[in-house]
Amino acid sequence: MRALILAFLLLTAGSASAQEFPLRLPSPGGEVILPSAGAKKAHDEWRYAAARRAGDTLYVSGVVVFRAPGEGNDAAAFKAQARRGFEQLKKTLTASGATFADVAMINSFHVWDGPNFAGTKDQQFAAFEQVVGEYLKAPYPAWTAVGTTGLLGETGLVEVQLIVHSPARKP
Repeated sequence: MRALILAFLLLTAGSASAQEFPLRLPSPGGEVILPSAGAKKAHDEWRYAAARRAGDTLYVSGVVVFRAPGEGNDAAAFKAQARRGFEQLKKTLTASGATFADVAMINSFHVWDGPNFAGTKDQQFAAFEQVVGEYLKAPYPAWTAVGTTGLLGETGLVEVQLIVHSPARKP
């Protein structure tokens, strides 16, 4: 449940406050980047940053691809869910002055078996790989894909974390 609340917070870009986003917080060797009010709330309440720059390296926290209430669990629904996750990653990259072309490493954590995807491990990965191809072009980053028994939140399917080579720029 906490992951669904967190996902909602991260997806909501609006803010009731007058705070300007992205918000940049100085940190040792770099900065923390919070692209939205939802990311700031997650930072303040759950103690993690959407992205943290350390020198020329940008670490982007994992985004959970999840099945929301009422969504299907077939390959087409999963692709839409994965695109939603990659759009969130894109927002964080953009707020950080980076793009998918700057991604050096992807770590993905997959729940292969469970009620949130009706297909096989191979079918899930093939669908995920198709979506990844919509966002990442050659030359491709390094990639480690790991199977797991669960993610934070009951409907999580994949969590995607990025490591980016991105010298500090002014967005």
